[in-house]
Amino acid sequence: MSARPLPPRRLHRPGRCATALLAAAALVALVPADAEAGGRPDSPSSLQHRLDELVRAAGGPPGAIAILRRGDRSEVYRSGVAEVGEPGAPRADDHMRIASVAKAFSGAVALRLVDRGALGLDDTLGQRLPDLPAAWAAVTLRQLLQHTSGLPDYSDSAAFRAVITADPHHVFDSRHLLDYVADQGLLFTPGSSYRYSNSDNIAVALMAEAATGRRYEELLGRLVDRPLGLRDTGLPQGYRLPEPYLHGYDVTPPDAPVDVSTLFGASGAWASGGIVSTPADLSTFIGAYGGGRLVTAPTRRQQLAFVPGASEPAGPGTNAAGLALFRYTTRCGVVYGHTGNTAGYTQFAAATPDGRGSVTVSVSEQISQSTRPALLARLRDVEENFVCALLNDRP
Repeated sequence: MSARPLPPRRLHRPGRCATALLAAAALVALVPADAEAGGRPDSPSSLQHRLDELVRAAGGPPGAIAILRRGDRSEVYRSGVAEVGEPGAPRADDHMRIASVAKAFSGAVALRLVDRGALGLDDTLGQRLPDLPAAWAAVTLRQLLQHTSGLPDYSDSAAFRAVITADPHHVFDSRHLLDYVADQGLLFTPGSSYRYSNSDNIAVALMAEAATGRRYEELLGRLVDRPLGLRDTGLPQGYRLPEPYLHGYDVTPPDAPVDVSTLFGASGAWASGGIVSTPADLSTFIGAYGGGRLVTAPTRRQQLAFVPGASEPAGPGTNAAGLALFRYTTRCGVVYGHTGNTAGYTQFAAATPDGRGSVTVSVSEQISQSTRPALLARLRDVEENFVCALLNDRP
């Protein structure tokens, strides 16, 4: 039975995207939610304690789940509830919105097409998508993947915001999202600066379609989902989530949390943030993608050419931007991955450079620097401790 609906109230501004090789890791070690902190900061009890503290914090997420995997050994940490008013902690097979971690999926599609010779990193929008504004013609696939393109962000446009505010379930023509900024020039000379933009990965998906004659959703299935066995991952157009799902919330004390899981449809985020997945699938994906197993060594070298730039929201440690992949340099070392947030959800997924280990942290609240700076700092600390546990390879 579902919890009684909560009364409507004012919500935070939606996230940027909501207005924004087969084998899944065996989830063999479930750490009890009531474990006490103690010992090393990256010990199981300490990790669980920190996750519990995040959930109990003022304005904290109602639920959180983290998966720590090294080789064939995995640990699942859970805290809080999957749905307010109902028993049961978040589960590894709960569906959830992965927000901008979807950009890593579009990066995987594009880079696999580069390996197959269907696309080139220096292919331009003018070559592949000549119907886009002439002012954007010189932008390359490489620059789109690294957020150095200068494309204006369609999700920041007043027209886009007006549509989604009037009807949060509006079904957009995802392939025309860039029309909202087609009257604008570039924000800077391509390649000269870094600026995170949701427009970039819409253009990446459109280039992939133009190069292959196949829909982006089909390319995701052929090049990423099926090769990795991601059976619970998809790119919907509507606002509903498959059951079971981790409910996402708008949390503004002293008011009760408001369920925003299905507030927005996915069509307005599409390749930039519309993917729905599960903690288990996300763990499998980031281990393969972050660890470089989906691309050839020459393409991997191109992907790992980094420039200063943070993901959205910032991940743990010092952030730098590669091609649809971020480097997080923590006090314990380096991992590669992506973050994301949207209404009701914040995500972190990263892998060791050798791909032998991965970590994901998923929470059921949108946490960003602009709306929850203190809570984001706490979340980044939690993420860093999980990264340290991964890199220290503790038994």
